Amino acid sequence: QVQLVESGGGLVQPGGSLRLSCAASRLTFRQYTMSWYRQAPGKERELVASISTTGASTNYADAVKGRFTISRDNAKATVYLEMNSLNPDDTAVYFCNAQWTVAPRAYWGQGTQVTVSS
Repeated sequence: QVQLVESGGGLVQPGGSLRLSCAASRLTFRQYTMSWYRQAPGKERELVASISTTGASTNYADAVKGRFTISRDNAKATVYLEMNSLNPDDTAVYFCNAQWTVAPRAYWGQGTQVTVSS
């Protein structure tokens, strides 16, 4: 019944910006650590960024640190990923992940394609 719906993916120019959104439903959003993962063709899935339940703590992969910002709006049950200074290496399918903080249970979004190309 839990649903994570992503939006905002698409084609963007190198150096450009893109904002991804992930709207959650049928879960107590504030109880979940939210993360963004990505998987590029032929590569392993990697954690991009995570944000704690209240937004007080964030973590970023070295490859995106300083360029990407994860945020959340618990009232809207939505997590965001602001991506700046995009380069072709950022091209991947980006997945939203919700990890329950009470027990080992997690949910995934369907993924949204981000393509950085001129």
